[in-house]
Amino acid sequence: MVQPQEPHFFQPLLPGFQTHLTIPIVFFSKHIQGKTNGNTWTLTSDAMDQTWQVIQEERRLTRGWKEFAEAHDLRIGDIVIFKLKGSMVFHVTPFGPSCCDIQYTYPNSMEEAHDHQNNRTGARFSYSWDYCFKAEVTDSNVREDKLNLPVGATGCNALNKECKKAKLVNIEGKAWNVSMRFNESGGFYYIKGWRKFCAENKCHIGDSFVFNVVGDGNTLPLMCVCSPSKECLKSAGDIASSSRVN
Repeated sequence: MVQPQEPHFFQPLLPGFQTHLTIPIVFFSKHIQGKTNGNTWTLTSDAMDQTWQVIQEERRLTRGWKEFAEAHDLRIGDIVIFKLKGSMVFHVTPFGPSCCDIQYTYPNSMEEAHDHQNNRTGARFSYSWDYCFKAEVTDSNVREDKLNLPVGATGCNALNKECKKAKLVNIEGKAWNVSMRFNESGGFYYIKGWRKFCAENKCHIGDSFVFNVVGDGNTLPLMCVCSPSKECLKSAGDIASSSRVN
């Protein structure tokens, strides 16, 4: 049985993020507004064995956020996922622009601490991004607003049949909501909302993307366009089909 999803939200980091982070209004209204006492968030991460106290002012995280962002060397284009673990306690997972998890290495001495911003690389935490697939823009899948995922996606830990929504994320970190379903007779997932993604990214017939699929099976999955320089381009053997099933 699929476990209930923990309340969560994700935010791409845009210019100016160093001073504050805006909480999405839907999450704020459902889980924060009128449901909590106080205005201090406790943030944790897999990167460090410490917590950060961050002040919430209306829908913004302000005082303390800069320290958290600097400690994790967050950069424009990164994506952060917040999972609500308890009353005002959030676990934060940072991703690079193509949804590759960020691994941190730390200095051995205080003298080396100023070099911390160079000590991060792509790696894995608890989220899965070990599945990539190639999607081609075709006349039929744009016309029918439907992209069938490869059958191999059924083995991806980030996806499950109970999940009805996903997000497509481009290289700049902008996200598009799509619906997701599982075709029982064909044994594959498919998404609806492909046409808008293609139109707003100025795609042409014949263009193709490689997507990283990110998630843990309980949170809303992200399908992130992989940068041409990423290793996943070499390993993306599965190819998404058009909406037509033979």
